[in-house]
Amino acid sequence: MKRITIIIIAVLLAPASAESASTIPDGKAVFERNCSVCHSLNPPPKSAPPIVPIASSYHRQFASKTAGINHMVAFMRSPTKTASKVDPEAIARFGLMPAMSLDEGELHAVAGWVWDQYSPNINKGKGMGAGSGNGSGNCE
Repeated sequence: MKRITIIIIAVLLAPASAESASTIPDGKAVFERNCSVCHSLNPPPKSAPPIVPIASSYHRQFASKTAGINHMVAFMRSPTKTASKVDPEAIARFGLMPAMSLDEGELHAVAGWVWDQYSPNINKGKGMGAGSGNGSGNCE
């Protein structure tokens, strides 16, 4: 009888565990639903800086993924010129992005996905996407 009770409890808890795992937002899906209207993944830009140069900028300016993601989340909640980690030319060209009305989980998921789009090849001093040609033209 004890064994049957344990099996029943395990069966009842299994769907709850699978369901909670599926409620973690997928960063790429959040990007595609909310960000891809303005941001392309790679240059050329749409109406906002491309994601790969943004990721490159964050990798250069933050020592850890956690610090980079936390800053990116705070920036997406309340964008300011002083908090921006992109070349000022990108803001002059595209303007400052609007605050995102995503929930906390979605913000962290998309920020983590953006961080992971880093490409070491883009950080070679040219072709950063903001037109400065000096290697600092990264976008956020």
